[in-house]
Amino acid sequence: MVPDTPDVEAVVSGPAGILESLTPGSVVIDMSSISPVATKALAASVAAKGSTMLDAPVSGGEIGAINGTLSIMIDGAPDAVARVRPILECMGNPERIVHVGAEPGSGQICKVCNQIAIGGALAGVSEAFALARKAGVDPAKVREALLGGFAASRVLEVHGERMLKGNYVPGFRARLYQKDLRLANETAGAHGVSIPATAVVSQLLNALAAAGGSDLDYSALGTVLFGMAGLDKTS
Repeated sequence: MVPDTPDVEAVVSGPAGILESLTPGSVVIDMSSISPVATKALAASVAAKGSTMLDAPVSGGEIGAINGTLSIMIDGAPDAVARVRPILECMGNPERIVHVGAEPGSGQICKVCNQIAIGGALAGVSEAFALARKAGVDPAKVREALLGGFAASRVLEVHGERMLKGNYVPGFRARLYQKDLRLANETAGAHGVSIPATAVVSQLLNALAAAGGSDLDYSALGTVLFGMAGLDKTS
């Protein structure tokens, strides 16, 4: 599990990479979040060596990693997935290890969808807090009320608390989420799908990065909207 597509390519096919010593019948598990197109090419290179490559990106953030409760979205032949499941269960919730499909890249497509969905929720929570604060309503009470209704989400629960406390010590760095949304926009474009909401979230992240926030937690996206409303970064 490494940060970006070039990193995985280096580990798998670079000098002294996995391909140089891969023996037939092996299984390579890539748990990074990278390009679905590159994933297919790497899987083909591994297959040429008589082995199998599975992409199994994760969701759940720092909390999920620490607690061993990550959600894992994996693709590949059912027998290969069954073979590696005991390894995955060491770091993921068994009920949230989902076999997305047999084709290489399916897991990465699922991760892209995950990041798209998070982006919409993150922007929505940020806007809601900005409005509450600007109107003179306690955003902590707004969060408490929303958590009891249909607006409840893990984003509101975890990242909403971060925004209230101004705690942007990184669990997942903004620059990595920026990379994920770049992949989302590229993948959507390749498939002829319009994702305008994600394009807006990408621009908010670009603004955060331009302000020096690349290494903050990606929930710091809220500070961009707070600043646009003339508010301080915290409540």
